[in-house]
Amino acid sequence: EVHLVESGGGLVQPGGSLRLSCVASGFNISQYGMSWARKTPGHGIVSISSINSNNSTTYVDAVKGRFTISKDNAKNTLFLQMNNLKPEDTGVYYCVQYTLSARGQGTQVIVSS
Repeated sequence: EVHLVESGGGLVQPGGSLRLSCVASGFNISQYGMSWARKTPGHGIVSISSINSNNSTTYVDAVKGRFTISKDNAKNTLFLQMNNLKPEDTGVYYCVQYTLSARGQGTQVIVSS
């Protein structure tokens, strides 16, 4: 059974950093592209960053230069390093594997002073 579990969210001041983790089970992330998506207040769930099986990465403009996606294939874990966080980054962050239609339960990020 495919399963994704996120962690690492929390409350952080503007300008701060957080590192999100997503542990995958039931499949090998080295063979699949993985994504991070988020749901911000008043918006639907939007993909913000992806990494493919060759470790090529993509980012939406809103997070480019501040967020870094990476993975540890040996630990079957996906990461999202988030720096210089802004209040508009507040939301629930999800780990997603689109081909397998898998999404975790999400982890809450709140950026506020």
